[in-house]
Amino acid sequence: MRLFSKPVLCNYYLTYRCNAKCSFCDIWEKPSSYVNLNNLTYNLKDLKKLGVKVIDFTGGEPLLHQELHEFLKIAKKLGFITTVTTNTLLYPKYAHKLQGLIDMLHFSLDSPYETEHNQSRGVNCFHHFLRSIDIAKSLNEKPDILFTVHSKNIHQIPLVYEKFILPYDLILIINPIFSYNDIGSELSFEDISVLSSWKFKKNVYINEAFLELRLNGGNQISNPVCKAASTTVVISPENELFLPCYHLAVKSFPINNNLYELWNSTEVQNLIPLEGRLEKCQGCTINCYMQPSFAVEINKYFWKALPSTLKYSFEKWVY
Repeated sequence: MRLFSKPVLCNYYLTYRCNAKCSFCDIWEKPSSYVNLNNLTYNLKDLKKLGVKVIDFTGGEPLLHQELHEFLKIAKKLGFITTVTTNTLLYPKYAHKLQGLIDMLHFSLDSPYETEHNQSRGVNCFHHFLRSIDIAKSLNEKPDILFTVHSKNIHQIPLVYEKFILPYDLILIINPIFSYNDIGSELSFEDISVLSSWKFKKNVYINEAFLELRLNGGNQISNPVCKAASTTVVISPENELFLPCYHLAVKSFPINNNLYELWNSTEVQNLIPLEGRLEKCQGCTINCYMQPSFAVEINKYFWKALPSTLKYSFEKWVY
């Protein structure tokens, strides 16, 4: 049973440019422009009309956009929940401008060891990560630590937890790695079992629906769980609408400050039902599109995701 028919999330790509070169990502390889304020203002108003609740300002590295704080102010004024994930290279420089504007601020971490983290990121950024935590705490911000887990660093979760989560009273988001376009990898059944064992730990978020999906072989085009196109509006730095998602996009549409009408156009509405059914969607486990997919339809994944979602909300905003 479908709970929501309107999109709930916007993945707003401010730029594809990045000041890191992560081994499990290829976005930084793309040439890219930057979103401009005029287009963004129009789009945020239309996103509000479409029913979107959350704006994820993403990239690339979103802090490379020097107007990010202005974008966040507009989003907050319109009543959106805001989220930003950063590699922290620029956070110390812009932390005061961003203060109080990001509801879910995520600092990316690949290893608790400086050499390994820097190697994974392709740039020396571990000391920026450490400094960013201290700065954020001094500003009464509570960033989450986003730890992308794969077979080579899964054994490091206890050290991350003991070194950064408990001392700073932060939340550890365990982000299972996924593959796309020959980038990244998948987890073994043994890895999935290890991740599941962390679900009851204080200040740890692991979406069990992610793990269940992997155990079931990912999205199945014959009976898709993916609702990427109907739940998530994807906007590119060139002000285009991507469908069905960013990673597996088969079609893009110039928005031309007319997002509301474009979304409701016949061509777009005819593409949306193809979500999760395209050949390239077979076996997909891309977290950022499965997360909203699990939230809008009552099925086994909904019930798997619900406890972790409630736990995160309680520990983030109540505890």
